[in-house]
Amino acid sequence: MQFEGTERSGEYRQHVPAGANRPLPVVIALHGFLENIAISDLGSGMGDFGYRNGFITITPQLDRLGLAQWEYGPDSADLTWVSEVLTNVESSLCVDTRRVYVTGLSMGAFAASSIGCRFADRVAAIAPVAGLRDFSWCTPSRPVPVIAFHGTDDPIVSYDGQAGSGSAGGVGGSPVTDNAAAWARRDGCTGTPVRTTIAADVVLDRYSCPSGMDVQLYSVLGGGHIWPGSDSPLYPEFIVGSNTDSINATALIWDFFRTHPMNT
Repeated sequence: MQFEGTERSGEYRQHVPAGANRPLPVVIALHGFLENIAISDLGSGMGDFGYRNGFITITPQLDRLGLAQWEYGPDSADLTWVSEVLTNVESSLCVDTRRVYVTGLSMGAFAASSIGCRFADRVAAIAPVAGLRDFSWCTPSRPVPVIAFHGTDDPIVSYDGQAGSGSAGGVGGSPVTDNAAAWARRDGCTGTPVRTTIAADVVLDRYSCPSGMDVQLYSVLGGGHIWPGSDSPLYPEFIVGSNTDSINATALIWDFFRTHPMNT
């Protein structure tokens, strides 16, 4: 679908399952830096998963000269365009507006974090993969549930916030665990997270939150910059690091989304 917004133009692929004559949830899946719709769809498998589980998947991409990316600042015209795409989808398909969600990988995760800050009135929950961010300007209009994933040996977006710590010269910032804690505070969660061992190479940090709220961080021990459980050949290990088959992020994200509709 080609779509012209007020300041940006682009296209999006919509995966619409059977049963679209009733209000269905929507998952917006944002590609990473240098990626496109096809790479994003193959990497997460979210569209195919939605066909089987009864939700619409929207994969957007801007018309942009140069490198494929997202601007994700507080006044980003890119993310305003994503919100306009959502408006267009809601006007053309049968959408349950209480069950609109956003996920993304890498820079798409940065953008998903930003959307959670800016469009909390429209987005029920977010799922950043390899790029959960905490922005100083972030003041959502309502608490936003968060499920996030990150490899501890990510060479591109550092887990511990140390730029240049990996073979790909990583992107620095605050440690991922600190970013999760910041979202927990926004959501009214208290205390330190409870850590559960999910598998030999996966741990889950989960906060104690008010009813309807949830902040979860899956850390893949030794994992790289990749969608956990993906079998896409487009993420070579020598560039992004190792993956895990102990969890499937797509299934976990949908399980989280479907249990966190917008209640306010």
